[in-house]
Amino acid sequence: MSAIEVVKIARGAFRAQFLTLGATLHRLEVPDRQGRSANIVLGYADLEDYRRQPPRYYGAVAGRYANRIAGGRFTLDGVTFQLATNENGNSLHSGPDGFDQQVWTVEARSDSAVTLRLETPHGWNGFPGDLVARVEYALEDDGLAVRFTATSDWATIVNLTQHAYFNLVGEGSGATVLDHLLQIPASAITPVNDALIPTGELAPVDGGAFDFRAPKPIGRDIDAADAQLALGQGYDHNFVLDGPAGFERRIATLFDPGSGRVLEVHSTEPGVQFYSGNHLADGAPGTGGGVYPARGGLCLEPQKFPDSPNQPGFPSARVEAGETYRHSMAFRFRTAGDVEEAFG
Repeated sequence: MSAIEVVKIARGAFRAQFLTLGATLHRLEVPDRQGRSANIVLGYADLEDYRRQPPRYYGAVAGRYANRIAGGRFTLDGVTFQLATNENGNSLHSGPDGFDQQVWTVEARSDSAVTLRLETPHGWNGFPGDLVARVEYALEDDGLAVRFTATSDWATIVNLTQHAYFNLVGEGSGATVLDHLLQIPASAITPVNDALIPTGELAPVDGGAFDFRAPKPIGRDIDAADAQLALGQGYDHNFVLDGPAGFERRIATLFDPGSGRVLEVHSTEPGVQFYSGNHLADGAPGTGGGVYPARGGLCLEPQKFPDSPNQPGFPSARVEAGETYRHSMAFRFRTAGDVEEAFG
């Protein structure tokens, strides 16, 4: 079993650590409004827990196809491909031993950036094509840029995202994220069935628990009497972003009033999965030594929609042979004194 290498980069007030296992974002230190830095992403203290614990995908690159594919099955050009499954007969983040469990190669590095590479062969977990994937992490003046590329020698499907869990109070705070304020410019979600597979519909969020077009505390509606919240035991849904995709733009803003930290997520993708960390309790110790509570962190995962290969009305995840898949995203940080400054 290959050893897990730790790669450290820094720029200005930011410090980041990555693991070659899963191309994982292991730590990200960001200052608060007083200039005091803290790690604001969740992870395991013992690196081997990334292998031996039930998968939580802390900070990993999720792929080849992030999120869920119904029955682990899809058809391309009349050929049906059966994927390895790992969640109630479905494929979640590409099945067991996905990209999060692969050891990536450090291809390039500098003081403030690192590029990691992974090759997976035709038939890996059932996917077609020899695929070469890369992720570049680069600290910039205002945060962390993440750039994915992938090429295959067969037509295939690709959907890569960064699966970081954030707590802007600080990873070691023991706090939940229920007091964080969140804004997502999305007028609809893709509702799911009891297996958390999209039904194919687009459901308007108007005025309901999923309406984050105006900023609101995550805890305000998370336990509301809503059938979709009941299925996810909180938020675990894809939000359909307003406006065109294909260029990097702000897709979510998160604010912790106590620390003053503001996170803006930027991406080229058409959707973002918001997961409110509903199942985090009772895990192995985190990087700060404590055990995380339920909802002790949240994910904002830019992506193609879940189950897109089986939903002709969803944005396509198809990548032709020789074509380069690209996803550009960033976690950008600043501080604010109040809600108006954070979201103004």
